Amino acid sequence: MKTSRRIGIIGAGAGGICSAIKLRGAGFDDFVLLEQSSGLGGTWFHNRYPGLTCDIKSHLYSFSFAPKLDWSRPFGTRDEILAYLEEVVDAHDLRDRIRFGTKVTQATWDEERSEWTVTTASGETFAFDLLVAGVGMFTELNWPEIEGLDSFAGTMFHTARWEVDHRLDGERVGVIGSAASAVQLIPEVAKVADRLHLFQRSANWVLPKEDVPWTSEQLREFRSRPDMVARSRTEIFEQIDPHLTFSNPEMLALATEAGRQAIAVVKDPEVRRKLTPHTPYGCQRPLMSNDYYPTFNRPNVELVVEPIRRITSDAVVTSDGSERRVDTLVLATGFKTTSFLSTIDVQGRGGVDLAASWAEGAHAHLGITTAGFPNLFMLYGPNTNNGSILYMLECQADYVVRALEWMDASGLGWIDVRPEVETRYNEELQHDLDTIGVWAAGNCHNYYRGASGRIVTQWPHSMSEYRRRTERLAPGDFVTSDG
Repeated sequence: MKTSRRIGIIGAGAGGICSAIKLRGAGFDDFVLLEQSSGLGGTWFHNRYPGLTCDIKSHLYSFSFAPKLDWSRPFGTRDEILAYLEEVVDAHDLRDRIRFGTKVTQATWDEERSEWTVTTASGETFAFDLLVAGVGMFTELNWPEIEGLDSFAGTMFHTARWEVDHRLDGERVGVIGSAASAVQLIPEVAKVADRLHLFQRSANWVLPKEDVPWTSEQLREFRSRPDMVARSRTEIFEQIDPHLTFSNPEMLALATEAGRQAIAVVKDPEVRRKLTPHTPYGCQRPLMSNDYYPTFNRPNVELVVEPIRRITSDAVVTSDGSERRVDTLVLATGFKTTSFLSTIDVQGRGGVDLAASWAEGAHAHLGITTAGFPNLFMLYGPNTNNGSILYMLECQADYVVRALEWMDASGLGWIDVRPEVETRYNEELQHDLDTIGVWAAGNCHNYYRGASGRIVTQWPHSMSEYRRRTERLAPGDFVTSDG
């Protein structure tokens, strides 16, 4: 019989959904998911720009316990992925456990009661024995600091808050940023815009994507042969898992050559030069598209690499004095990926503040627990970004269940990872990041780095290695208190 523990899950994205299902499967059924949005899905709910797809093949970018047999193509689109998450929630009867429109603003550990007090934006409070934070990396938008940005009188929005009712047909459009979201949306916007200016700060490697839609015959076979989908999942895993360290010289050389061949379709040699990265493949987030580079052969598309000096009411002015008038500005500037749970005011034992604890960069043991914050478990936390995040989330959710089962078996009220255990783990982790593959390159993109310059987002090993480490929970790693 499981001890009744009140469990709060922050977020109804993939991490929160996975945790809820794993917890219920293990007999821990007293939980609620607090979701700030009006819908589930996390980043797949908020992001809805044209061309949005996943960069991991869908037979692996799905839960092992909920295989989807009829993805329309190898890489799932945003709408398909969101529909899949909706289906998973309904199949596991979780919808009535989700409190939509409930934004968590503060979580405070109550020493006397040994519980978490969670406060929402509306002032509502909850008491939980255990807190699972599915906040992840893609919560806080990154707004560019450009002189005059607020003075722009046209339409302006961030890619993660795409204005679906605003039509770009016949407009002069400026896109600031050239990474993941821009690579996907640029080909789509170019089809309808009268003029499209892409303002690029640094070039990224964009490799071809094996993404031919499945035929109706293939889909029928997948539906009738679930073992084929399972085998495909295994094949995808075995194909990418050994290369996630970006340390195999042969693989890196092949990827770089594939990138150069992809850029070669651009007809203008000067544009080709500007699109060619100066950093090694893997140093920045790897990107994929079959349509991005060909888009620069369109007469209505301009690549701009001169830094932006300022924004006026109707134009973007670059450092060379050029002024490009635009009707709509799209900010493809991503997220503050290094904040993680510190986007919420979290106070632990003795009033220790999470943001202050992470002043030099976010850190956690296995990316899941951090010292001074009892019964707090993070999903998609520091240094867990690599491979299929859904696979990594399953590892983390299994770890949470394992911790709860140990607490029940031992009669523990709370557990808190020892500071020295977390420190040792992170010292070894940073050593690996500094010595393995492209992570060691000093000019890698700050997408990965915290304020101190330390890489806080990436897991430097394989998914199978992460699974191996999270399968073991060592009781000696924790300070404990009896229930």
